[in-house]
Amino acid sequence: MAMNAEDISSLIKAALPDAEVTIQDLRGDGDHYAATVVSAKFAGVPRVRRHQMVYAALQGRMGGVLHALALQTFAPGE
Repeated sequence: MAMNAEDISSLIKAALPDAEVTIQDLRGDGDHYAATVVSAKFAGVPRVRRHQMVYAALQGRMGGVLHALALQTFAPGE
């Protein structure tokens, strides 16, 4: 069962309420997405940790319901 872009965005925003989230379905199959996430909580945080924060927001769906998510994460002004 695939996820839709709105569900992904909602999960991320629930964990990072200030986040600006843009989701793109890369193949139109509901399994391969790209996400750009901008949050003040990323300020001073290494990229790997930022990605871990987003994966944690997805509550274990990564690799299961959500097959692939290409991430770009930024703090405001980056």
